[in-house]
Amino acid sequence: MTTNAQGTGRRAVKAVIPAAGLATRFLPATKAVPKELLPVVDRPVLQYIVEEAAAAGITDVLLVTGRGKTSMVDHFDRRPDVEQRLADKGDTARLEAVRRTSELADIYTVRQGEPLGLGHAVGTAASHVGPDNAFAVLLGDEFVEESRPLLPQMLDLQAETGGIVLALMEVDPSETSRYGIASVEKSDEEDIVRITGLVEKPKPEESPSNLAVLGRYVLPGKIFETIADTKPGAGGEIQLTDAMATLLAEGTPVHGIVYRGHRYDTGMPLGYLQAVVQLAVQRPDLGEEFRAWLTDFVGGQKG
Repeated sequence: MTTNAQGTGRRAVKAVIPAAGLATRFLPATKAVPKELLPVVDRPVLQYIVEEAAAAGITDVLLVTGRGKTSMVDHFDRRPDVEQRLADKGDTARLEAVRRTSELADIYTVRQGEPLGLGHAVGTAASHVGPDNAFAVLLGDEFVEESRPLLPQMLDLQAETGGIVLALMEVDPSETSRYGIASVEKSDEEDIVRITGLVEKPKPEESPSNLAVLGRYVLPGKIFETIADTKPGAGGEIQLTDAMATLLAEGTPVHGIVYRGHRYDTGMPLGYLQAVVQLAVQRPDLGEEFRAWLTDFVGGQKG
């Protein structure tokens, strides 16, 4: 692939997960429990995301948190008492599962004092990441299927180009007003496009494409300086999209990878419930029995 910037050759090893939101759509459940810890079968949403990062070679994860979110960090701590109880019972499967959470990556936190937008949340990571290091941003309410990872290819492409790499997904043209949409040019590689512009939630008749931006970004460290200079935009918040658009206008290459696998979106109650069902039916220990029950249940609802 030809680009107009020199890649660093250094693959990002740090990830930032913004997770300071209030999750009002899930109240009252999220009054005391962070949305990121709501379980999808037997793992919280946040663990799926950290596992996705770890599988891609990320060794350092920064959680951007807010008030009442300390339990997210606790989830990745060791629990010697629980481990000893499981060891005494000979429950090796659960013992390994509990231990694994503390071995995925080094977990750090920073507080976002006010919910001032995604750009502001990412900006709080500046001192942890540093101005010269690329890093990944993974939104805290979506993840992709383990058998079809996305992040490794994004990290490799960013190391090659030195610019911004976004995850894209084809959506029905009638749904473009729900997403940030990219205007693109084809590259010489399948499912990799050059992004020429970003539009937030355009009307279908005004949309430049049907390629929606997903909650996965790999960014160069210079984005932090740009965020610091970015004025509040839509909703009175500091938008990451605005900062990326500034870098694009200044000549930073921006590429997108069109993802063909399945994305689990747990940011809304319906999507969360769908993720629970979809992953439950895939489980070797639960799937067969759960599918049979689900079939009978749905059949009984007809009429």
